[in-house]
Amino acid sequence: LLQHHDGARVDIYEKLPVPFGLVRFGVAPDHPEVKNVINTFTQTARSERCAYYGNVTVGRDVTVAELRQAYHAVVLSYGAEDNRVLGIPGENLSGVYSARAFVGWYNGLPENRELKPDLSCETAVILGHGNVALDIARILLSPLHLLRKTDITDSSLAALACSKVKRVWLVGRRGPLQVAFTIKELREMINLPGARPILNPADFTGLESAVKDAPRPRKRLTELMIKTALEKPVEVQATVPREWGLKFQRSPEEVLPTADGTRARGVRLALTHLEGSGDSAKAVPTGAVEELECGLVLSSIGYRSLPLEPAVPFDTRCGVIPNSAGRVQGVPGLYCSGWVKRGPTGVIITTMNDSFDTAQSVLEDLQVGTLDVATSREGFGAVESILRSRGVRPVSFSDWEKIDAAEVARGKAAGKPREKIVDPQEMLRLIGH
Repeated sequence: LLQHHDGARVDIYEKLPVPFGLVRFGVAPDHPEVKNVINTFTQTARSERCAYYGNVTVGRDVTVAELRQAYHAVVLSYGAEDNRVLGIPGENLSGVYSARAFVGWYNGLPENRELKPDLSCETAVILGHGNVALDIARILLSPLHLLRKTDITDSSLAALACSKVKRVWLVGRRGPLQVAFTIKELREMINLPGARPILNPADFTGLESAVKDAPRPRKRLTELMIKTALEKPVEVQATVPREWGLKFQRSPEEVLPTADGTRARGVRLALTHLEGSGDSAKAVPTGAVEELECGLVLSSIGYRSLPLEPAVPFDTRCGVIPNSAGRVQGVPGLYCSGWVKRGPTGVIITTMNDSFDTAQSVLEDLQVGTLDVATSREGFGAVESILRSRGVRPVSFSDWEKIDAAEVARGKAAGKPREKIVDPQEMLRLIGH
């Protein structure tokens, strides 16, 4: 918007005092290169025509209707802040966590800072075959000296240092041709020092011919799994400290409780067969079941967007704001982008291109006069007095830069890129709020 319209001014509102959302709180700590996009965000935020207001919860501190009165156009880009539930018995037992909460815990997301996951068991089961599932498996099994150099939080590093987990199973309802993770993440997992992959060659019988005409990324990914499954293990020491494996065509039916009924001791899985092929294949239970013993269950079956407030249309079935090219249906001047626009799929580049599409819609609407800019709008001036009346003090981008500097300084002392502050109150105290 700033690049393609010289007169545009953009204000960004964010619930937390700190910016960058999923890049800060979703990207794995041992993937610093993925976070480089923060540099681009920072350049944008420092533009004369852009302002950042953190510590403001839209829908509570200021309503969408109030924003629409203050601005010519409002874009909702608040992502998917909830997780899909398994909907099976035992899901709420102690020892069962959502991937979203677990990732938030090791990445310093304030709402997950008290998670304290129990890592006292030897076997963990992750339900799901996506990149987030692989991230979690990698963090659970990574040698500590590798994690110590990252921006993983101090308290999760301490918990991982005491972890007894040495075996991780990643379980999916469908087959090897339907896994959602990408080759880069799989290769990283296969090459993880001190951990060996366990892939059953029988799971891959006949797949080489089936994958011949598949798109190249799917073909390469499958070939890597087949190669790993068939490789004869090098003469290993009697005890490889850690191992991980992929289990296919198994659908969780129940998390099994310990005798006293309080904790998870395993998962009952329904064996499935596939109907159809490729990405649209459906997993149908065969009637057979098996039990997998574990003391830690992580559910990584996807994220879910939530409705913001009743005034904003929301499709609860698909978990998105109904829109066309980012224009919210039936509400002129309201737009959406990212996961709340098209569902929680894709990586940073996908979301980036998607946001360009929404910006394009805003620019088109300016051009053809759908957005009436003849009447001026007050923008933050109007919002500021609303926030003040409600006792809300926004955090500016230069405030964030003070928090950032403090985090980097704390990290430097520990030989890390940064030590994230996980308590919003502490962030606000630091900037004198």
